[in-house]
Amino acid sequence: MTYGYHIINHSRKLQNIATMLRQEYATSICWFSNSSRAFGDKYEETVGIHHRGYVSAERQSISRRAAYTSTSHSSFKRNGNGMSAGKVHSSISVSLLNREQNKHFTRGYSSDSGLPPHQEIGMPSLSPTMTEGNIARWLKNEGDKITPGEVLCEVETDKATVEMECMEEGYLAKIIKGDGSKEIKVGEVIAITVEEEDDIGMFKDYSPSAADAKSAAKPERSEPKVEVAQETPSAPAPESKVSKPSSVPAGDRVFASPVARKMAEDNNVKLSSIKGTGPDGLIVKADVEDYLALRGKEMPAGAPVTKVGTVPDLDYTDIPHTQIRKITASRLLFSKQTIPHYYLTVDTCVDNLMEIRGQLNLLQENSGGKRISVNDLVIKAAALALRKVPQCNSSWTEDYIRQFHSVNINVAVQTDNGLYVPVIRDADKKGLSKIAEEVKSLAGKAKQNSLKAEDYEGGTFTVSNLGGPFGVKQFCAIINPPQAGILAVGSAEKRVIPDAGPDQYKFASFMSVTLSCDHRVIDGAIGAEWLKAFKGYIEKPESMLL
Repeated sequence: MTYGYHIINHSRKLQNIATMLRQEYATSICWFSNSSRAFGDKYEETVGIHHRGYVSAERQSISRRAAYTSTSHSSFKRNGNGMSAGKVHSSISVSLLNREQNKHFTRGYSSDSGLPPHQEIGMPSLSPTMTEGNIARWLKNEGDKITPGEVLCEVETDKATVEMECMEEGYLAKIIKGDGSKEIKVGEVIAITVEEEDDIGMFKDYSPSAADAKSAAKPERSEPKVEVAQETPSAPAPESKVSKPSSVPAGDRVFASPVARKMAEDNNVKLSSIKGTGPDGLIVKADVEDYLALRGKEMPAGAPVTKVGTVPDLDYTDIPHTQIRKITASRLLFSKQTIPHYYLTVDTCVDNLMEIRGQLNLLQENSGGKRISVNDLVIKAAALALRKVPQCNSSWTEDYIRQFHSVNINVAVQTDNGLYVPVIRDADKKGLSKIAEEVKSLAGKAKQNSLKAEDYEGGTFTVSNLGGPFGVKQFCAIINPPQAGILAVGSAEKRVIPDAGPDQYKFASFMSVTLSCDHRVIDGAIGAEWLKAFKGYIEKPESMLL
């Protein structure tokens, strides 16, 4: 009898496997959905009934509705003709995979407008610091067939202009953001694609709803609700201490302290315009002072406000911000506000450096190579100094200091669009000829606004030279986060210095360089040690060959 009872009991459990699977599926969907909290209570209620062994048809319906609604909140919209459970399951699996790999592609189904299956293409995040971008131009037109790997459009990011490729086969049904569209938030819909060519015409007047655009630009996150206490007669809202004009009926007496009354008369202010904060509304000295601070001593109470017009002879032009200039401004502001800068300056004699440079350029001309500039030699010397003093080749984090094993030097390049900092990787291991070639190539790409992510990411130290191109004698540069140091290079100038014998003098060329350091990472002695190593390589350039 005991064995028979267990067999019957397990048979009843097996009959409820389908229901249990549907409930577990609803659970997983609620977990992944951004709106999981909205259905948490329903799920807990359903699970509780399941554990008690009683699953009613009504609870099963709730679980299914929760799973479907969670799917809708995960960027799925139900087709007008309906979808089978198997199709929903497979679509969700593909969507979750694509969401991780290609977050700017979202497949949608609309039941309200009766639109066929389509795919919303959002503005992609093409660099780690990108929050918005511009559409430079579309390479595909509406109605064109697209295949994976083809370039859809050119996107101007905060760093450069990048090509955005298509990820799936289909047709470009609608371009939401045309050529020249600016300040498009990451995730905001820029185009619609469909699988069938016959569906293109149905998206002629399509435009994403405001809710969809908002959710695409900023994914929903469950944030704690802020409860606002309702105003009740017993708990009035606190009032600001700053006095505000109050309307007092004519003939009513205004109560004020003698000091406040005298101050108001001296400044030609009517007491009826001031709200008292003393006992029983008494106007005190502080109320008059607050009123004068807000309204000004020269402006009598009740005087009409005169708008100040623009100066008629002031001529100006408003220049729109480029993406690179906006992101540079935000990063430099963040750097100066959060990084404790300090500066170390040394003068380096460059006579030997200029002599060796002349000899190397003769060899370069004979072999057809690129000419070597002073900046190329500075990059090489900085890279070798970083290898010698690796503490300066580091960055700060809240938990540790990360010291890099590779020496990648960012080189500041000024363009018409703004400041770019392409990177020379493993500069300590490359020869001067290779460095010169890469610098000229990357500078050309920067001026053409065609740098790719790998051309400017991964730098560990930055060199900024305003001496050779612009003749700046000395300056202090702002650290490029998350790096811990940047070298500012000034121009070389001839100076008179003592010679070997008494009353003997000679001329020498000196170049001033300033190292900006993050004091959290680089102590003063470490920064001075790095500058000593750098100066040694500059004044004895032949040591860079060892």
